Amino acid sequence: MNHNPTLTRRVALQAGGAGGLAVIAALMSSAPAHAAGATPTAQSLEPIITDLGPAVVQFSLMSSVTIGDTVYIGSRNVEPARIVALHLPTGRVIGMTEIGTGHSLQAMAADPTGRYVYAGVLQKAGGPQPNLYRWDVTTLGTPAEAIGRIGDRDVRAVAVSPDGRLYAVGSGAGTPALWEYDPVTGQVANLGTPDPAATGARAVAATETTVFFGGGTLFGGGAARAGLFAYDRAGGASRDITPAEMLNDPSIRELAVIGGKLVVGSAASTAQSKVAVMDLDDLTSYSIATSIGKTAKKFAMIGDTVYFANEGTILSYSPASGVVAPVEFDGPAVAEVWGLDSGGGTLVATSSYGFVLQIDPVAGTSVVTDLAAAGAPAAAQAAMGVAAGLGSVFVGGSGTVAHHRLAGGPVEYLRAPGEAKDAIVVGGVLLTGQYSSEGIWRYDPRDGRPITKVAEFPGEQNRPHDVCWDDVHGLALVGVQSDTVGGGSLWTYDPQTEQSKLFTNPIDATQYVRAVVSREGVAYLGGGLQNADGPGTVVAFDPVTGEELWRTAPLPGSGIAALAVRGRHLYGLTRRGGFFVIDLTRRTVVHTADHSSLSSGYAAMVTNRGVVYAVSDTDLFRFDPTTFAATVVVPDINGSWYSGSHITNDEQGRLYTMRGRNLVQIDDRPRS
Repeated sequence: MNHNPTLTRRVALQAGGAGGLAVIAALMSSAPAHAAGATPTAQSLEPIITDLGPAVVQFSLMSSVTIGDTVYIGSRNVEPARIVALHLPTGRVIGMTEIGTGHSLQAMAADPTGRYVYAGVLQKAGGPQPNLYRWDVTTLGTPAEAIGRIGDRDVRAVAVSPDGRLYAVGSGAGTPALWEYDPVTGQVANLGTPDPAATGARAVAATETTVFFGGGTLFGGGAARAGLFAYDRAGGASRDITPAEMLNDPSIRELAVIGGKLVVGSAASTAQSKVAVMDLDDLTSYSIATSIGKTAKKFAMIGDTVYFANEGTILSYSPASGVVAPVEFDGPAVAEVWGLDSGGGTLVATSSYGFVLQIDPVAGTSVVTDLAAAGAPAAAQAAMGVAAGLGSVFVGGSGTVAHHRLAGGPVEYLRAPGEAKDAIVVGGVLLTGQYSSEGIWRYDPRDGRPITKVAEFPGEQNRPHDVCWDDVHGLALVGVQSDTVGGGSLWTYDPQTEQSKLFTNPIDATQYVRAVVSREGVAYLGGGLQNADGPGTVVAFDPVTGEELWRTAPLPGSGIAALAVRGRHLYGLTRRGGFFVIDLTRRTVVHTADHSSLSSGYAAMVTNRGVVYAVSDTDLFRFDPTTFAATVVVPDINGSWYSGSHITNDEQGRLYTMRGRNLVQIDDRPRS
């Protein structure tokens, strides 16, 4: 997370008249909050740490499956992960089980008898742990049991064949394999890698004779394209059955065997996604249509009509007519749908906003059940980004932004699709970089309006990493990664004119923009790759013209994790803990060091009170402005971040980051 911008003359003018004076008065009069019992002095070197409580608390979900009149819903971004059972007729949660490992459940399926719900886990990097679970839902008081592990770290999809065998696919361990669990023997077996070019797999379906495997490029670019393979359960061989119309899409996103057909959805990038219905008896015979949006997933069927979801809408597809259209109904926006089932002419959809919808697609009516109100347990999540200013601190979560007011009061939750991966506060206004492919969103707590999208960019530029403020040009700058085509981009947004620009691959075709900072109207971009290796390129870039000014690779071999500017010096950390300082006037590296004992992976940096601070997964530390030596300020901070550490500050020079799952304010006054 980049630092909160100081109040520039431009921002004061934008505030306008009496409003501008009010902004200045608020900045001048706001006093720092201190921990109970703390008595800071001018000579104190101990940081004052104020615990502001859990950063983001909600019930967030990532999967579901319906058996009869009960929906089983898998949680997202909480530990322990859990499954809740929602009884639709009463609208109440009637059961819950906790999962022993992992933080999210993206994959769920029911066995043919309706007795078991199977779940696959997303995990952090670490040692071998179970990532496949089974819950006997005929006895909801019995906990789910671990049944084994697939070799891929993250389970992305599971399916059960008619004879009760579980098939699973995932990502996180190189080329993804097809895995099988036999409930008779209790063994998990590797059935091979149907698609040797794939970097991940998110789709699997099974019949009595065949398992269908959907792979492609997943998270970070690459050469692989969509691949659909049929694995012969008797012979053990796989054959490529990818529809020609999907070959240029990045990956197969979803598979389902419904009504004697194989339904296929792709994930798209520069074009629209596709949906196909294939004849199981003759897989060369299929109907296919270009869909709406970049994703086609979560299939259900009523009669001859296929229903599915894209990034924020439920769609219908008629194979007979070839028409794809939005489903019109009287309910709220669904955002991302993580489960879709059908029964008795009704669709059951689970929304990332934390509710379940029962939709009659013919009548256009719906019933909404809020999961928290129904009894689903809310819990503190790992955080995304954090931003602070004018008495507010904002923390990104899954489908929400938590608004903490330093003056006190309950936390307000701003409903927004996707995730606020990073953000800044400019003159009291929040600007977020919103994943996935959601662009830049804006929220002003003083005008009473909801958070809204203010800038949109091409869908393949989908993963914002870092947001900073260019006070010379009055621009928000956002560093971005493209998961599907590789490389990345720089987004710019001018809040005054509401104009935005996109600069694609400003570093090169493979490095995304992990970090961005600004000094005197020049943007400094730090490049990275999906893994920790990489050129580690830093590019000086004009954010108005798109002109590259110069570049260097101060510590080649590792991608850039974070950048910060202090005076004429550009500080940087790599993902392997390398530290460098560049003299921007001479364009030379003047200092390097190994801080891998303090930092590895996605660290973050901020300049505050004339000193550069950094936070890693473990520690908060600062650098001496003269010697560049590192000093630990808060050891073992161990912030719970979903996709890399963040840190920010406010106008009074107070720092904000995570300690565990709680938001903390840190008032550090190093001896000058």
